[in-house]
Amino acid sequence: MPTGILFVESSPKSADEAAAYHDWYENTHLAEMCKLDGVVAARRLAVVGEDSFVALYEIEADDLDAVRAGLGAASRSGQMSPPVGLCTDPPPTVRLLRDIASYRA
Repeated sequence: MPTGILFVESSPKSADEAAAYHDWYENTHLAEMCKLDGVVAARRLAVVGEDSFVALYEIEADDLDAVRAGLGAASRSGQMSPPVGLCTDPPPTVRLLRDIASYRA
């Protein structure tokens, strides 16, 4: 069970750049993220009725603040490839969520 989820909602800059955005996300970025300490799985979802997408990264770590710091350091160091076709106005919504309860039927 993950101890947290990194939630990222973003969209492509334009319809013309959508294919490049999805290709970068699915064939480059998800794998890069899963190489980082604490990130154990990733998946993408489409927001129904919108041209917006959510990436969920499952985190297993005792210290979520350390994972957050590691993500920032990897981004600043050039360890991550630059986004392709990503809309930055508005910027992606990024939230690091800590598990507090779960239920499964």
